[in-house]
Amino acid sequence: MTYSSSLAVGRQRAMGRNKNVTSYRAQARTIGPVSNTVIIVVLVCLLGLLYLSQVTKTNAYGFEIDNLETQQSQLISEYQELELNAARLQSVDRVQNSGVAQGLVPAQPKSIVQ
Repeated sequence: MTYSSSLAVGRQRAMGRNKNVTSYRAQARTIGPVSNTVIIVVLVCLLGLLYLSQVTKTNAYGFEIDNLETQQSQLISEYQELELNAARLQSVDRVQNSGVAQGLVPAQPKSIVQ
């Protein structure tokens, strides 16, 4: 018996000439329980790392936003102080240049109270 005929012995059913009688069965491949557990643990770890990275980024942006809000409130208070000072300085000039102030005469003391 030759090598090819010894292999063909196990497959012979009603083999005729030029007929393909070899049947192939598809075997369902399954993953075992240990592999399933390992895959689930790895996926949970990956999801945990993803969650932690997102939380860290959010906290970093929160600190930056807090700093910007503090700076904004400082700039607003400085702006209000500057507006108040500008109004004070302009009011003195307006009073001196007004028509009522132009018509006033300086008062001279007539007598000194002792």
